[in-house]
Amino acid sequence: MPLWHDRPDAWHEILPGVRRRILAHAPSGMLVLYRIEPDRLFPKHTHPHAQYGTVLEGGGRFAVGDRVWTMGPGDAYFVPPDVPHELRTDAKRPTVILDVFTPERGDFLSETLPPDEP
Repeated sequence: MPLWHDRPDAWHEILPGVRRRILAHAPSGMLVLYRIEPDRLFPKHTHPHAQYGTVLEGGGRFAVGDRVWTMGPGDAYFVPPDVPHELRTDAKRPTVILDVFTPERGDFLSETLPPDEP
């Protein structure tokens, strides 16, 4: 059972003001933590993975398909595969989001580190 510790080199700035860390992964899924500065746009995009998430801190406007929600701490969501979605974070507070993707995102594998304890 692999274990990954939090390390500075595990974090990657993927957009200005948007950092992510791949917490754990296996072919069946991927656990990803995002730290996002206030008033940032995570642009509209799609992917073939199911995405489950929860807002740990902050929040913002989350558009999924033709629906828009205002989200805050404790809110959770599901984005079906191939559905367009985007996030504009709260203008005054940093946002922390935890996402689970199924299956594992091959396009994120370049950001992963080997387990600290196999």
